[in-house]
Amino acid sequence: MFDLDFAQALHTLTIALVPALLGIILHEVAHGWAAERQGDPTARVMGRLTLNPLPHIDPVGLLVFGLTSLSGAFVFGWARPVPVNPRYFRNPARGMMLVALAGPLTNFLLAVAFGVALSLTLNFFPFELWRQHTLYMFALSSFQAGVVINFGLGWLNLIPIPPLDGSKVVAYFLPGNTAWRYLSLERYGFVILLVLLFTGALGHVLGPLVSGSARGLLRLLGIL
Repeated sequence: MFDLDFAQALHTLTIALVPALLGIILHEVAHGWAAERQGDPTARVMGRLTLNPLPHIDPVGLLVFGLTSLSGAFVFGWARPVPVNPRYFRNPARGMMLVALAGPLTNFLLAVAFGVALSLTLNFFPFELWRQHTLYMFALSSFQAGVVINFGLGWLNLIPIPPLDGSKVVAYFLPGNTAWRYLSLERYGFVILLVLLFTGALGHVLGPLVSGSARGLLRLLGIL
């Protein structure tokens, strides 16, 4: 039983690996790209506007991703944050809000891209004719995972808990001192997220958002 469970967990991790890495890396690249559009060259100067995963890997974030994938729990992980210097921005508050939104929006676009890839695969290679092919089934599973994982990453990062992206969006609409006090909660944010994750509260919040988004997209694409 142990060998079977481990094999299944490893299979799940393999399916999720590429969609998750793409989602996490492109999320950070999008932050850097948006910052550069606002006048901040820091990410490019530091070599972070690249699809090479090595500069983006955070060892702890990668470990957490592996553990949550193998456990079958909510997939959770992160990359090294792209450095952003708002002093380059003409409007720092607005610039930070736009930079923050770029990451989740990229994940939502990736979810749509994986959904379209799934739809095209099913249209050109009908399931009934190809389901015996291992590579075909792996591709379908990976595309499905890409939809779910990237919706998950997008909604997760929009939660308004500092330092998640959603907090910077909320801060934009708060008065100066209130925004500063709110964002100063960042030092507790990681602990809050871990508590929410391991108590299941995070899943209760994100579950309906992720499943609803995924089902809506797949229905729109005619898959469900």
